Amino acid sequence: MTGYRDLAALIDRMPSPAKYANIVNSTLDVLWVLYDRVLDVSPERIEDPDRDRFLLSKGHCPNAFYAVLAAKGFIEAAELDKWGSFASRLGKHPDRVLLPGAEIGSGSLGHGLGLGVGTVLGLRAQGRTAPKVVVLVGDAEMDEGSNHEAIVLAGRLGLEQLTAVVVDNTSASHGWPGGIGARFALEGWAERVVDGHDHTALYEAFTQPHPGRPLVVVAQVEPKN
Repeated sequence: MTGYRDLAALIDRMPSPAKYANIVNSTLDVLWVLYDRVLDVSPERIEDPDRDRFLLSKGHCPNAFYAVLAAKGFIEAAELDKWGSFASRLGKHPDRVLLPGAEIGSGSLGHGLGLGVGTVLGLRAQGRTAPKVVVLVGDAEMDEGSNHEAIVLAGRLGLEQLTAVVVDNTSASHGWPGGIGARFALEGWAERVVDGHDHTALYEAFTQPHPGRPLVVVAQVEPKN
């Protein structure tokens, strides 16, 4: 079985410019903890309406996402060798129509959190209150105003099924008074700030109860530059 130690070799099968190395590494541990220990989803259940959903809003440079999907059996590892090519399902941005396990097509920033809110509301309308919806965004992506509409609505509605994980590599244009998490907490979210490479801290942040409130986990990683 492919494990965490195999991820580096899987990522190496997808050559990309050196400038993207930090971006790939910044999300890798978060993705692994989610798919290995938190999310109730598997290759056999990608159409199960009661599965958990993971939405990669930070869709540019998705190498870490593809590597984790390969490690967990959603795609064959051999597909990584052709990533980004015309005939490959693995584009430079994930495509939900082509990629097993991808819940949204992403890359253009600022859409994922709103889609996450809509997904939770859709599940609620169906009477499905158990599935979790986890959205991964970047701290610079939070400059997009659409995120703040989603933050406000999710807090007001108490969307407990929703988790936003913000990978914070200090690349936001202006930063946030009191930190990114404070922006969410102001609107009623539960806030947790952890080392984005500490698997135990990430797991505990994702799994501790937050009744009646959406959750934001701020995963702090090395600065982008």
